[in-house]
Amino acid sequence: MKITTASGEISEYSEAKIASSLRRSGAQEHVIADILHNLRAHIHPNISTKKIYKIAFDLLQHQDGLTASRYKLKKAIYELGPTGFPFEKFIGALFENSGYHVQVGKILQGTCVSHEVDVIAETEGLKMFMECKFHSEQGKKCDVKIPLYINSRFVDLESFQLKNHNKEEVRHEGWVITNTRFTKDAIAYGQCVGLKLLGWDFPKGEGLKERIDNLGLYPITVSTLLSTREKQFLLSRDNVLCRQLLKDDFLLDQLQISKNRKKRILKEMQELIASAKKHGKLS
Repeated sequence: MKITTASGEISEYSEAKIASSLRRSGAQEHVIADILHNLRAHIHPNISTKKIYKIAFDLLQHQDGLTASRYKLKKAIYELGPTGFPFEKFIGALFENSGYHVQVGKILQGTCVSHEVDVIAETEGLKMFMECKFHSEQGKKCDVKIPLYINSRFVDLESFQLKNHNKEEVRHEGWVITNTRFTKDAIAYGQCVGLKLLGWDFPKGEGLKERIDNLGLYPITVSTLLSTREKQFLLSRDNVLCRQLLKDDFLLDQLQISKNRKKRILKEMQELIASAKKHGKLS
């Protein structure tokens, strides 16, 4: 049966893809089989993939709320918008928890002009300048114009660093990070000029999704218990991560959330992190 993808393209409906996405979230095989069985009643010609995954999520949430939270991770990243700044903070946290010293939103001088760098991540002998391209619209890809533009900025920054701050022989890298996917030309250009690209599922096996799962760094937007308004309040207070909210749970009191509901929200987040440890995703 033909379905409509998020980018408007027509493709064949694949139960194997749905099953795979459920399996990656940790859903058990009998749960997956049950969801696929119930999902068949909703499939009709030209139904959108977005609608299919929404139905699958609703079915999963009914059976296993914790796995449903992991399953909606991609949507949760989209919910970090619309400004894109929470996404920059999230990327900063991702690299900080990977052992890098991180700065977010710094203005640096280049040889020709100054540039605002979304994220700077440093470790011994390496300094990385990262531009975060956030898209709130599903299906929108990062095309070749983005790495072309970012690489020209990186060259200007690197040339200044080499002239003025490279006495210790620090290596520099330019990065483009997006919550969506890159076009083939964008990937080809990035690889040609040595620009690092990090997308939702790129590089294969080391994409954004894998990094989030491996570190257990889930954004607060992954919660199935917080409302949209509550998530936006927390993001406006620079609270981006579930583990961060566990430390700053007083913010839930500011939202006048009842003790009972607060307990359930914090339990959901504790179980998400514990689940990542259980599956060997955290050291």
